[in-house]
Amino acid sequence: MSSDPIVVLVPNEEGQEIVDAVDGLRAVVYDPQAALPDDARTARVLIAPFLSTSDTTKIVDGLPDLELVQLLTAGAEAWIGRLPDGVALSDGRGAHGGATAEWVVSVLLAVYRHLPGFVRSQDEGQWTYHRTEELAGKRILIVGAGDVAENTLARLDGFGVTTTLVGRRARDGVHGWDELPSLLPEHDAVVLIVPLTDETRGMVDAEFLAAMPDGALLVNGARGPVADTDALVAELTSGRLRAAVDVTDPEPLPEGHPLWSAPNLLLTPHVGGSVPLAMDRAYTVAAEQLAYLVRGEEPPNVVHGAY
Repeated sequence: MSSDPIVVLVPNEEGQEIVDAVDGLRAVVYDPQAALPDDARTARVLIAPFLSTSDTTKIVDGLPDLELVQLLTAGAEAWIGRLPDGVALSDGRGAHGGATAEWVVSVLLAVYRHLPGFVRSQDEGQWTYHRTEELAGKRILIVGAGDVAENTLARLDGFGVTTTLVGRRARDGVHGWDELPSLLPEHDAVVLIVPLTDETRGMVDAEFLAAMPDGALLVNGARGPVADTDALVAELTSGRLRAAVDVTDPEPLPEGHPLWSAPNLLLTPHVGGSVPLAMDRAYTVAAEQLAYLVRGEEPPNVVHGAY
């Protein structure tokens, strides 16, 4: 292995110090919207901008020595299938699970304690006293069994809820996706925290939603295209289901989109992981992954197969 430090392209100065603190790495700051710096051509690692799009992936075209793209997010859908042969992809799993789980618990409490309605009443100067529901006693189905799920389970502990975990494949303590048709009718809320893949795109369709009981709550903290927007709007408009979503399809929502005015919906603008320490945590995870590369080992967060 060469004694020269591995050149790592970092999209802003915020992460430069964290990356440089790892022996064997040298961070070079680049502007995702401008030409790459002169020493970028020797870079073996690209840390992608926080919210990458398919256009962002074009950066790799000018990096002949590239070996790894390291993400600052857990979602890798913008990069999968768009990298040259021999270039690995490592996600930011572990950086944002706590903040996203906090969002999940926040919207569960907000919906069940009727907080959006009380805020509207406050704006109108109306004292609309009434009894609300409560989170305690609810049966929560969590679809997705990764880092966010683990953090969500930890934060729901103590609220007196019953939780069921669902992953791609059944294993100890986790049900398989093939069991969803029988599980959906038995739960008061469904929390989506899966990655966006060919397998999950549109998985929450009209049939999925129809299997949820009347009055149930859908919480989407995953990606917008995981749910069929038209099917969701139909259920919300009918009043049969409720939803809280941090992600939409399309995103951001254009003016006049039906989700803006859909009843029974709590909508936030993809802020689940947007907290003050988000980038510090993301770069810390990235630096931990790159330390494996320095040792000649594969980073644990490398994305394999269908993701």
